Amino acid sequence: MSSEGSLLRSLRLQLRVIRALLMREVITRFGRENLGVLWLIGEPALFTLGVSALWSAAGLSHGSGIPIVAFAITGYSSVLMWRNTATKCNQAIHHNFNLLYHRNVQVIDLFITRIVLELAGATASFTLLSVVFISLDMMSPPVDMLEVIGGWLMLAWFGASLGLVLGAATSYSELVDRIWHPTSYLLFPLSGAAFMVEWLPKKGQDVVLLLPMVHGVEIVREGFFGNTVRTHHDAAYMALCCLALNLIGLFLARDAGRRVEAP
Repeated sequence: MSSEGSLLRSLRLQLRVIRALLMREVITRFGRENLGVLWLIGEPALFTLGVSALWSAAGLSHGSGIPIVAFAITGYSSVLMWRNTATKCNQAIHHNFNLLYHRNVQVIDLFITRIVLELAGATASFTLLSVVFISLDMMSPPVDMLEVIGGWLMLAWFGASLGLVLGAATSYSELVDRIWHPTSYLLFPLSGAAFMVEWLPKKGQDVVLLLPMVHGVEIVREGFFGNTVRTHHDAAYMALCCLALNLIGLFLARDAGRRVEAP
């Protein structure tokens, strides 16, 4: 068999493995939990409505004229994208350890499965909430849809890269999982979900712009709000960070596949 034929055969086999793992993950996670898949929409919807109600009651407009509902949706949905992906990948090996008995199931397959599922869930949530609130005239359609999609894809890339690194790192020590949970909560107020970079003093801007996800959120909001507020982002910097995380994650995942053995 030619090398090209062997490669295609391997790709088809991996796709079948990932498809089977996806079906298993969906049934396990959403088929047995209260509210099931509806919670993908319910969680961000409750947050959005709660934040919007509080800000409206307090009369907070930040002096920018940004619609509060759209601001909350773009902020919290972006957090769901990278935080949930990283958290689920962190637990991938531990929760699916017995699957590694199967010769065709590799560690990287476990990560890809959870990354695909989390990114799909966050995207569905963001899309559905946007459509619903736009239909109810509670927010306006995006000014530049292509820019929104571009920023969202950058956030997806960051979430997948971070998830790959953290998921593989847990094979070295369970301490990674313990450290990640408080770290994710500390990153939330710095992620750009609850503020625009323009609102910060210059020194604060320089600090938060070191975080890749802030650039993605700013791109999405620029696509939504246009020139309503000045945004600060560098897509090249974010892409470089994501690429670096990707390479580190793939290296760690390859090594984890060699080190992790089923009992």
